[in-house]
Amino acid sequence: MNEVQKPRSGGRILSRLLMVLAFLLGLVALLVLEENGRGRREWGNYRRAAEARGERLDMASVIPPAVPDNQNFFCASIVAEAFRHSMGADATPGAHSTDRMNFRIYRGDSGLWPTHGGSWQRGKSTDLKEWQRYFKAFNGTSEGKTNGFPEAARAGTPAADVLFALSGYDAALEELREAASRPSARMPISYEDGFEAAGKLLPWFSKSKACAQFLQLRILAELEKGQSDRALEDIRLYLRVTDSLRTPPFLISHLVRIAMLSIVLQPVYEGLSRHQWSDAQLAELEQELSKEDLIADFQSAMNEEKVCALDAFEKERLTREIKTGEDLSPNKMGSVSLRWMPSAYFYQSQLAFARMHRDWIAPLVDPAHRIVAPAALRRAEAEVQARARHYSPYQAQALMVFPAIANSVQKFAVIQAGLDLARVACALERYRLAHGDFPESLEVLAPQFIDKLPHDLINGRPLLYRRTEAGGFVLYSVGWDETDDGGRVILNKGGSVDSKKGDWVWPSPVN
Repeated sequence: MNEVQKPRSGGRILSRLLMVLAFLLGLVALLVLEENGRGRREWGNYRRAAEARGERLDMASVIPPAVPDNQNFFCASIVAEAFRHSMGADATPGAHSTDRMNFRIYRGDSGLWPTHGGSWQRGKSTDLKEWQRYFKAFNGTSEGKTNGFPEAARAGTPAADVLFALSGYDAALEELREAASRPSARMPISYEDGFEAAGKLLPWFSKSKACAQFLQLRILAELEKGQSDRALEDIRLYLRVTDSLRTPPFLISHLVRIAMLSIVLQPVYEGLSRHQWSDAQLAELEQELSKEDLIADFQSAMNEEKVCALDAFEKERLTREIKTGEDLSPNKMGSVSLRWMPSAYFYQSQLAFARMHRDWIAPLVDPAHRIVAPAALRRAEAEVQARARHYSPYQAQALMVFPAIANSVQKFAVIQAGLDLARVACALERYRLAHGDFPESLEVLAPQFIDKLPHDLINGRPLLYRRTEAGGFVLYSVGWDETDDGGRVILNKGGSVDSKKGDWVWPSPVN
Protein backbone atom coordinates (compact mmCIF):
# COMPACT_ATOMS: atom_id res chain seq x y z
CA MET A 1 0.00 0.00 0.00
CA ASN A 2 1.45 3.41 -1.08
CA GLU A 3 2.16 6.01 1.65
CA VAL A 4 0.66 9.49 1.26
CA GLN A 5 3.54 12.04 1.11
CA LYS A 6 3.17 14.74 3.79
CA PRO A 7 3.45 18.33 2.65
CA ARG A 8 6.70 20.11 3.53
CA SER A 9 5.24 22.85 5.69
CA GLY A 10 8.72 24.08 6.72
CA GLY A 11 9.67 24.72 3.11
CA ARG A 12 6.48 26.64 2.44
CA ILE A 13 7.04 28.81 5.50
CA LEU A 14 10.62 29.59 4.44
CA SER A 15 9.45 30.40 0.93
CA ARG A 16 6.82 32.76 2.25
CA LEU A 17 9.30 34.40 4.59
CA LEU A 18 11.66 34.97 1.70
CA MET A 19 8.82 36.45 -0.33
CA VAL A 20 7.90 38.77 2.54
CA LEU A 21 11.55 39.72 3.01
CA ALA A 22 11.93 40.41 -0.70
CA PHE A 23 8.79 42.52 -0.59
CA LEU A 24 10.05 44.49 2.41
CA LEU A 25 13.46 45.00 0.82
CA GLY A 26 11.81 46.18 -2.34
CA LEU A 27 9.62 48.53 -0.34
CA VAL A 28 12.65 49.90 1.53
CA ALA A 29 14.48 50.35 -1.77
CA LEU A 30 11.50 52.26 -3.19
CA LEU A 31 11.30 54.43 -0.08
CA VAL A 32 15.05 55.14 -0.25
CA LEU A 33 14.79 56.02 -3.93
CA GLU A 34 11.88 58.32 -3.20
CA GLU A 35 13.71 59.93 -0.29
CA ASN A 36 16.85 60.33 -2.40
CA GLY A 37 14.79 61.98 -5.11
CA ARG A 38 13.08 64.27 -2.63
CA GLY A 39 16.41 65.30 -1.10
CA ARG A 40 17.91 65.98 -4.52
CA ARG A 41 14.89 68.08 -5.55
CA GLU A 42 14.77 70.11 -2.33
CA TRP A 43 18.50 70.85 -2.39
CA GLY A 44 18.35 71.64 -6.12
CA ASN A 45 15.43 74.03 -5.59
CA TYR A 46 17.22 75.82 -2.76
CA ARG A 47 20.41 76.10 -4.76
CA ARG A 48 18.67 77.54 -7.81
CA ALA A 49 16.82 80.07 -5.65
CA ALA A 50 20.07 81.08 -3.94
CA GLU A 51 21.85 81.51 -7.26
CA ALA A 52 18.94 83.61 -8.51
CA ARG A 53 19.57 85.91 -5.53
CA GLY A 54 23.18 86.27 -6.65
CA GLU A 55 24.74 83.72 -4.27
CA ARG A 56 27.42 81.30 -5.41
CA LEU A 57 27.71 78.01 -3.56
CA ASP A 58 30.60 76.40 -5.44
CA MET A 59 34.21 76.18 -4.23
CA ALA A 60 35.43 78.19 -7.21
CA SER A 61 33.61 81.23 -5.78
CA VAL A 62 35.78 81.31 -2.63
CA ILE A 63 39.16 80.34 -4.06
CA PRO A 64 41.40 83.43 -4.15
CA PRO A 65 42.57 84.47 -7.63
CA ALA A 66 46.11 83.68 -8.75
CA VAL A 67 48.70 86.44 -8.34
CA PRO A 68 52.17 86.89 -9.89
CA ASP A 69 54.92 85.28 -7.83
CA ASN A 70 56.84 88.54 -7.46
CA GLN A 71 53.76 90.12 -5.82
CA ASN A 72 52.95 87.18 -3.56
CA PHE A 73 54.07 87.20 0.09
CA PHE A 74 54.10 83.39 0.09
CA CYS A 75 56.50 83.26 -2.87
CA ALA A 76 59.22 85.27 -1.12
CA SER A 77 62.12 82.94 -0.38
CA ILE A 78 61.99 83.04 3.43
CA VAL A 79 58.21 82.55 3.53
CA ALA A 80 58.03 79.93 0.77
CA GLU A 81 60.75 77.87 2.45
CA ALA A 82 59.14 78.12 5.89
CA PHE A 83 55.71 77.27 4.48
CA ARG A 84 56.97 74.13 2.78
CA HIS A 85 58.80 73.20 5.97
CA SER A 86 55.60 73.58 8.02
CA MET A 87 53.72 71.43 5.50
CA GLY A 88 56.26 68.64 5.95
CA ALA A 89 58.24 69.20 2.73
CA ASP A 90 61.88 70.18 2.26
CA ALA A 91 62.56 73.64 0.93
CA THR A 92 64.78 72.13 -1.79
CA PRO A 93 64.04 68.61 -3.10
CA GLY A 94 66.64 66.19 -1.84
CA ALA A 95 68.17 68.74 0.54
CA HIS A 96 67.76 69.52 4.23
CA SER A 97 65.56 72.59 4.66
CA THR A 98 66.40 75.48 6.95
CA ASP A 99 63.44 77.27 8.49
CA ARG A 100 64.57 80.88 8.81
CA MET A 101 61.10 81.95 9.97
CA ASN A 102 61.42 80.01 13.20
CA PHE A 103 60.77 83.04 15.44
CA ARG A 104 60.29 80.92 18.54
CA ILE A 105 60.89 82.80 21.81
CA TYR A 106 59.37 80.20 24.14
CA ARG A 107 62.00 77.48 24.42
CA GLY A 108 63.00 74.76 26.84
CA ASP A 109 61.18 73.92 30.06
CA SER A 110 57.87 75.78 30.29
CA GLY A 111 58.61 76.35 33.97
CA LEU A 112 61.12 79.01 32.87
CA TRP A 113 58.68 80.91 30.68
CA PRO A 114 57.37 84.33 31.77
CA THR A 115 53.93 83.95 33.30
CA HIS A 116 52.89 87.51 34.13
CA GLY A 117 52.43 89.07 30.71
CA GLY A 118 50.75 92.35 29.97
CA SER A 119 47.04 92.73 29.25
CA TRP A 120 45.74 95.80 27.46
CA GLN A 121 42.17 94.85 28.41
CA ARG A 122 43.09 95.04 32.09
CA GLY A 123 45.40 98.06 31.71
CA LYS A 124 48.46 95.98 32.66
CA SER A 125 51.88 96.59 31.11
CA THR A 126 54.44 93.90 30.27
CA ASP A 127 57.26 93.27 32.74
CA LEU A 128 60.41 93.03 30.60
CA LYS A 129 62.47 92.13 33.68
CA GLU A 130 60.75 88.75 33.66
CA TRP A 131 61.80 88.26 30.04
CA GLN A 132 65.33 89.35 30.88
CA ARG A 133 65.50 86.68 33.60
CA TYR A 134 63.99 84.04 31.31
CA PHE A 135 66.56 84.53 28.54
CA LYS A 136 69.41 84.30 31.05
CA ALA A 137 67.93 81.23 32.75
CA PHE A 138 67.34 79.42 29.45
CA ASN A 139 70.85 80.11 28.24
CA GLY A 140 72.11 78.41 31.39
CA THR A 141 70.35 75.12 30.56
CA SER A 142 71.93 72.35 28.49
CA GLU A 143 69.63 73.18 25.58
CA GLY A 144 70.39 76.87 25.91
CA LYS A 145 74.13 76.29 25.72
CA THR A 146 73.74 74.85 22.23
CA ASN A 147 70.60 76.67 21.06
CA GLY A 148 70.46 79.76 23.21
CA PHE A 149 69.69 83.40 22.64
CA PRO A 150 72.44 86.00 22.13
CA GLU A 151 73.53 87.36 25.50
CA ALA A 152 75.39 90.60 26.22
CA ALA A 153 78.68 90.36 28.10
CA ARG A 154 77.28 92.66 30.78
CA ALA A 155 73.70 92.93 31.95
CA GLY A 156 71.95 96.08 30.81
CA THR A 157 68.42 97.39 31.08
CA PRO A 158 65.63 94.87 30.58
CA ALA A 159 64.70 96.44 27.24
CA ALA A 160 68.29 96.43 25.99
CA ASP A 161 68.88 92.82 27.04
CA VAL A 162 65.61 91.66 25.48
CA LEU A 163 66.46 93.33 22.17
CA PHE A 164 69.93 91.80 22.27
CA ALA A 165 68.45 88.35 22.92
CA LEU A 166 66.17 88.80 19.91
CA SER A 167 68.98 90.11 17.68
CA GLY A 168 69.70 86.59 16.48
CA TYR A 169 66.60 86.96 14.32
CA ASP A 170 67.68 90.27 12.74
CA ALA A 171 68.71 88.87 9.35
CA ALA A 172 65.53 86.80 9.02
CA LEU A 173 63.46 89.76 10.17
CA GLU A 174 64.75 91.95 7.36
CA GLU A 175 63.95 89.23 4.84
CA LEU A 176 60.45 89.00 6.28
CA ARG A 177 60.10 92.77 6.03
CA GLU A 178 60.93 92.61 2.32
CA ALA A 179 58.44 89.78 1.83
CA ALA A 180 55.72 91.73 3.62
CA SER A 181 56.13 94.61 1.16
CA ARG A 182 54.55 92.46 -1.54
CA PRO A 183 50.93 93.50 -2.10
CA SER A 184 49.28 90.05 -2.20
CA ALA A 185 49.27 86.89 -0.08
CA ARG A 186 48.00 83.68 -1.65
CA MET A 187 48.94 80.40 0.03
CA PRO A 188 50.23 77.66 -2.31
CA ILE A 189 47.67 75.03 -1.29
CA SER A 190 45.04 72.94 -3.04
CA TYR A 191 42.02 75.11 -2.23
CA GLU A 192 39.78 72.63 -4.00
CA ASP A 193 40.39 70.20 -1.13
CA GLY A 194 38.36 72.45 1.19
CA PHE A 195 38.41 71.41 4.84
CA GLU A 196 41.11 68.85 4.15
CA ALA A 197 43.43 71.66 3.01
CA ALA A 198 42.50 73.74 6.08
CA GLY A 199 43.45 70.89 8.41
CA LYS A 200 46.94 70.75 6.96
CA LEU A 201 47.54 74.43 7.74
CA LEU A 202 47.63 74.00 11.52
CA PRO A 203 51.46 73.96 11.69
CA TRP A 204 51.59 77.19 9.66
CA PHE A 205 49.09 78.85 11.98
CA SER A 206 51.27 77.86 14.92
CA LYS A 207 54.29 79.38 13.19
CA SER A 208 52.34 82.59 12.50
CA LYS A 209 51.37 82.84 16.17
CA ALA A 210 55.01 82.40 17.20
CA CYS A 211 56.00 85.18 14.80
CA ALA A 212 53.36 87.42 16.39
CA GLN A 213 54.69 86.75 19.90
CA PHE A 214 58.25 87.54 18.78
CA LEU A 215 57.25 90.80 17.08
CA GLN A 216 55.13 91.88 20.04
CA LEU A 217 58.02 91.41 22.46
CA ARG A 218 60.42 93.23 20.15
CA ILE A 219 58.00 96.18 19.77
CA LEU A 220 57.48 96.38 23.54
CA ALA A 221 61.24 96.45 24.15
CA GLU A 222 61.72 99.12 21.47
CA LEU A 223 59.07 101.28 23.13
CA GLU A 224 60.62 100.90 26.57
CA LYS A 225 63.97 101.89 25.11
CA GLY A 226 62.42 105.00 23.58
CA GLN A 227 62.57 103.77 19.98
CA SER A 228 59.00 104.54 18.99
CA ASP A 229 59.95 104.97 15.32
CA ARG A 230 61.29 101.42 15.16
CA ALA A 231 58.30 100.17 17.14
CA LEU A 232 55.92 101.71 14.59
CA GLU A 233 57.88 100.16 11.73
CA ASP A 234 57.54 96.75 13.36
CA ILE A 235 53.80 97.28 13.94
CA ARG A 236 53.46 97.92 10.20
CA LEU A 237 55.29 94.64 9.55
CA TYR A 238 53.14 92.85 12.14
CA LEU A 239 49.91 93.94 10.48
CA ARG A 240 51.15 92.89 7.02
CA VAL A 241 52.05 89.43 8.31
CA THR A 242 48.70 89.17 10.08
CA ASP A 243 46.79 90.15 6.95
CA SER A 244 48.41 87.26 5.06
CA LEU A 245 45.88 85.05 6.92
CA ARG A 246 42.89 86.96 5.55
CA THR A 247 42.93 85.27 2.12
CA PRO A 248 42.40 81.54 2.86
CA PRO A 249 38.66 80.72 2.73
CA PHE A 250 38.65 78.98 6.10
CA LEU A 251 37.15 80.20 9.37
CA ILE A 252 40.11 78.90 11.36
CA SER A 253 42.45 81.20 9.41
CA HIS A 254 40.32 84.21 10.35
CA LEU A 255 40.27 83.16 14.01
CA VAL A 256 44.08 82.89 14.13
CA ARG A 257 44.31 86.33 12.54
CA ILE A 258 41.93 87.73 15.18
CA ALA A 259 44.13 86.30 17.95
CA MET A 260 47.15 87.96 16.37
CA LEU A 261 45.36 91.33 16.15
CA SER A 262 44.62 91.11 19.85
CA ILE A 263 48.33 90.56 20.52
CA VAL A 264 49.41 93.71 18.62
CA LEU A 265 47.03 95.90 20.63
CA GLN A 266 49.28 95.42 23.68
CA PRO A 267 52.19 97.58 22.40
CA VAL A 268 49.69 100.09 20.98
CA TYR A 269 48.22 100.41 24.47
CA GLU A 270 51.57 100.59 26.26
CA GLY A 271 52.85 103.31 23.93
CA LEU A 272 49.66 105.30 24.52
CA SER A 273 49.74 104.68 28.24
CA ARG A 274 53.23 106.14 28.55
CA HIS A 275 52.61 108.93 25.99
CA GLN A 276 55.41 107.65 23.74
CA TRP A 277 53.81 108.15 20.32
CA SER A 278 54.24 111.42 18.43
CA ASP A 279 51.33 113.13 16.67
CA ALA A 280 52.48 111.85 13.27
CA GLN A 281 52.94 108.33 14.61
CA LEU A 282 49.50 108.40 16.21
CA ALA A 283 47.93 109.50 12.94
CA GLU A 284 49.61 106.65 11.10
CA LEU A 285 48.69 104.12 13.80
CA GLU A 286 45.04 105.15 13.58
CA GLN A 287 45.08 104.81 9.81
CA GLU A 288 46.71 101.38 9.94
CA LEU A 289 44.17 100.10 12.47
CA SER A 290 41.27 101.53 10.44
CA LYS A 291 42.14 99.15 7.60
CA GLU A 292 41.10 96.17 9.72
CA ASP A 293 37.38 95.46 9.23
CA LEU A 294 36.49 92.26 11.06
CA ILE A 295 32.76 92.88 10.65
CA ALA A 296 33.03 92.62 6.87
CA ASP A 297 35.46 89.72 7.31
CA PHE A 298 32.90 87.86 9.43
CA GLN A 299 30.42 87.87 6.57
CA SER A 300 32.96 86.55 4.08
CA ALA A 301 34.32 84.00 6.60
CA MET A 302 30.83 82.64 7.24
CA ASN A 303 30.07 82.40 3.54
CA GLU A 304 33.38 80.59 2.96
CA GLU A 305 32.69 78.19 5.83
CA LYS A 306 29.25 77.46 4.35
CA VAL A 307 30.63 76.80 0.85
CA CYS A 308 33.36 74.52 2.23
CA ALA A 309 30.78 72.55 4.22
CA LEU A 310 28.51 72.16 1.18
CA ASP A 311 31.50 71.03 -0.87
CA ALA A 312 32.49 68.50 1.82
CA PHE A 313 29.02 66.91 1.76
CA GLU A 314 29.09 66.75 -2.02
CA LYS A 315 32.44 64.95 -1.95
CA GLU A 316 31.17 62.56 0.71
CA ARG A 317 28.15 61.73 -1.45
CA LEU A 318 30.35 61.00 -4.44
CA THR A 319 33.04 59.02 -2.60
CA ARG A 320 30.86 57.61 0.19
CA GLU A 321 33.54 58.32 2.78
CA ILE A 322 34.44 61.01 5.32
CA LYS A 323 38.07 62.12 5.51
CA THR A 324 39.30 62.37 9.10
CA GLY A 325 42.62 63.65 10.45
CA GLU A 326 44.45 60.93 12.38
CA ASP A 327 46.69 63.51 14.03
CA LEU A 328 47.90 67.04 13.44
CA SER A 329 50.65 65.95 11.05
CA PRO A 330 50.18 66.95 7.40
CA ASN A 331 49.16 64.36 4.83
CA LYS A 332 47.99 61.81 7.41
CA MET A 333 44.31 61.35 6.78
CA GLY A 334 41.99 58.50 7.62
CA SER A 335 38.46 57.87 6.37
CA VAL A 336 35.12 56.54 7.56
CA SER A 337 33.08 54.52 5.07
CA LEU A 338 29.56 55.72 4.24
CA ARG A 339 28.94 53.03 1.66
CA TRP A 340 25.35 52.33 2.65
CA MET A 341 24.32 55.90 3.47
CA PRO A 342 21.38 57.07 1.29
CA SER A 343 22.05 60.05 -0.96
CA ALA A 344 19.20 61.85 0.79
CA TYR A 345 21.41 62.25 3.87
CA PHE A 346 24.00 64.29 1.96
CA TYR A 347 21.47 66.41 0.06
CA GLN A 348 19.46 67.17 3.18
CA SER A 349 22.61 67.92 5.20
CA GLN A 350 23.63 70.45 2.54
CA LEU A 351 20.17 71.97 2.79
CA ALA A 352 20.33 72.12 6.60
CA PHE A 353 23.76 73.83 6.51
CA ALA A 354 22.66 76.38 3.93
CA ARG A 355 19.50 77.20 5.87
CA MET A 356 21.45 77.46 9.13
CA HIS A 357 23.70 80.12 7.63
CA ARG A 358 20.80 81.96 6.03
CA ASP A 359 18.44 81.92 9.03
CA TRP A 360 20.76 81.88 12.05
CA ILE A 361 24.28 83.02 11.10
CA ALA A 362 23.72 85.83 8.60
CA PRO A 363 21.41 87.84 10.93
CA LEU A 364 24.15 88.03 13.60
CA VAL A 365 25.91 90.87 11.76
CA ASP A 366 24.63 93.87 9.83
CA PRO A 367 27.68 94.88 7.75
CA ALA A 368 25.90 97.83 6.11
CA HIS A 369 25.33 99.52 9.49
CA ARG A 370 28.35 97.86 11.14
CA ILE A 371 26.38 96.31 13.99
CA VAL A 372 26.70 92.95 15.74
CA ALA A 373 23.52 91.56 17.33
CA PRO A 374 23.97 89.46 20.50
CA ALA A 375 20.17 89.23 20.79
CA ALA A 376 20.01 87.52 17.40
CA LEU A 377 22.48 84.92 18.66
CA ARG A 378 20.38 84.26 21.74
CA ARG A 379 17.29 83.74 19.56
CA ALA A 380 19.22 81.38 17.28
CA GLU A 381 20.52 79.41 20.27
CA ALA A 382 16.97 78.96 21.56
CA GLU A 383 15.85 77.74 18.13
CA VAL A 384 18.75 75.28 17.96
CA GLN A 385 17.89 73.89 21.40
CA ALA A 386 14.24 73.49 20.41
CA ARG A 387 15.13 71.61 17.22
CA ALA A 388 17.67 69.42 19.00
CA ARG A 389 14.84 67.98 21.10
CA HIS A 390 13.31 66.58 17.89
CA TYR A 391 16.17 64.56 16.47
CA SER A 392 16.62 64.48 12.71
CA PRO A 393 19.71 62.89 11.12
CA TYR A 394 19.47 65.47 8.34
CA GLN A 395 20.00 68.36 10.79
CA ALA A 396 22.38 66.60 13.18
CA GLN A 397 25.64 68.03 11.83
CA ALA A 398 24.31 71.56 11.38
CA LEU A 399 22.98 71.61 14.95
CA MET A 400 26.22 70.10 16.26
CA VAL A 401 28.55 72.70 14.72
CA PHE A 402 26.28 75.72 15.18
CA PRO A 403 27.65 76.72 18.62
CA ALA A 404 31.27 76.80 17.43
CA ILE A 405 30.45 78.70 14.24
CA ALA A 406 27.99 81.14 15.80
CA ASN A 407 30.08 81.91 18.86
CA SER A 408 32.94 82.99 16.63
CA VAL A 409 30.96 86.19 16.03
CA GLN A 410 31.84 87.26 19.57
CA LYS A 411 35.55 86.82 18.84
CA PHE A 412 35.22 88.99 15.75
CA ALA A 413 33.22 91.59 17.68
CA VAL A 414 35.38 91.91 20.77
CA ILE A 415 38.62 92.43 18.82
CA GLN A 416 36.99 94.79 16.33
CA ALA A 417 35.72 96.78 19.30
CA GLY A 418 39.30 96.81 20.63
CA LEU A 419 40.58 98.10 17.30
CA ASP A 420 37.90 100.81 17.23
CA LEU A 421 38.66 101.86 20.80
CA ALA A 422 42.39 101.95 20.03
CA ARG A 423 41.74 104.27 17.07
CA VAL A 424 39.73 106.64 19.26
CA ALA A 425 42.43 106.46 21.96
CA CYS A 426 45.01 107.52 19.34
CA ALA A 427 42.80 110.50 18.44
CA LEU A 428 42.40 111.37 22.12
CA GLU A 429 46.16 111.36 22.58
CA ARG A 430 46.59 113.59 19.52
CA TYR A 431 44.11 116.02 21.07
CA ARG A 432 46.02 115.95 24.36
CA LEU A 433 49.29 116.70 22.56
CA ALA A 434 47.65 119.66 20.84
CA HIS A 435 45.67 121.06 23.81
CA GLY A 436 47.43 119.77 26.91
CA ASP A 437 44.46 117.75 28.17
CA PHE A 438 41.84 115.29 27.01
CA PRO A 439 38.56 116.69 25.61
CA GLU A 440 35.24 116.83 27.40
CA SER A 441 33.57 114.79 24.65
CA LEU A 442 34.54 112.66 21.66
CA GLU A 443 32.69 114.81 19.13
CA VAL A 444 35.50 117.39 18.98
CA LEU A 445 37.96 114.77 17.66
CA ALA A 446 36.53 114.54 14.14
CA PRO A 447 37.61 115.44 11.56
CA GLN A 448 40.88 117.00 12.80
CA PHE A 449 42.21 114.06 14.80
CA ILE A 450 40.21 111.24 13.23
CA ASP A 451 38.25 111.28 9.98
CA LYS A 452 35.13 109.72 11.48
CA LEU A 453 34.40 108.38 14.93
CA PRO A 454 33.51 104.66 14.97
CA HIS A 455 30.27 103.87 16.78
CA ASP A 456 29.61 101.15 19.31
CA LEU A 457 29.19 98.09 17.07
CA ILE A 458 26.87 96.44 19.59
CA ASN A 459 24.09 99.04 19.43
CA GLY A 460 25.12 101.55 16.74
CA ARG A 461 25.28 104.39 19.28
CA PRO A 462 28.32 106.56 20.10
CA LEU A 463 31.04 104.95 22.16
CA LEU A 464 30.86 105.89 25.84
CA TYR A 465 33.46 108.31 27.19
CA ARG A 466 34.16 110.54 30.16
CA ARG A 467 37.14 112.25 31.68
CA THR A 468 38.39 111.27 35.13
CA GLU A 469 39.52 113.46 38.00
CA ALA A 470 42.98 111.89 37.80
CA GLY A 471 43.48 113.40 34.34
CA GLY A 472 42.71 110.29 32.35
CA PHE A 473 39.53 109.01 30.72
CA VAL A 474 37.13 106.09 30.53
CA LEU A 475 36.40 104.86 26.98
CA TYR A 476 34.27 101.79 26.34
CA SER A 477 31.62 99.80 24.50
CA VAL A 478 28.61 98.37 26.32
CA GLY A 479 29.91 94.89 25.44
CA TRP A 480 28.21 91.59 24.75
CA ASP A 481 25.61 91.90 27.51
CA GLU A 482 24.39 95.16 25.87
CA THR A 483 24.37 96.87 29.27
CA ASP A 484 26.20 100.04 30.27
CA ASP A 485 28.17 99.08 33.40
CA GLY A 486 29.96 102.41 33.62
CA GLY A 487 33.19 101.14 32.10
CA ARG A 488 33.53 98.13 34.40
CA VAL A 489 35.63 95.14 33.34
CA ILE A 490 34.59 91.71 34.65
CA LEU A 491 37.24 89.05 35.26
CA ASN A 492 36.62 85.31 35.30
CA LYS A 493 37.99 82.91 37.91
CA GLY A 494 41.27 82.59 36.03
CA GLY A 495 41.85 86.34 36.18
CA SER A 496 41.33 87.02 32.48
CA VAL A 497 38.70 89.37 31.09
CA ASP A 498 35.23 87.85 30.69
CA SER A 499 34.19 89.23 27.31
CA LYS A 500 30.57 88.10 27.80
CA LYS A 501 30.06 90.26 30.88
CA GLY A 502 30.76 93.85 31.75
CA ASP A 503 31.96 96.48 29.28
CA TRP A 504 34.68 96.36 26.64
CA VAL A 505 37.07 99.02 27.88
CA TRP A 506 40.17 100.79 26.56
CA PRO A 507 42.18 101.43 29.75
CA SER A 508 42.99 104.98 30.72
CA PRO A 509 46.60 106.09 30.21
CA VAL A 510 48.92 106.66 33.14
CA ASN A 511 48.70 110.28 34.28
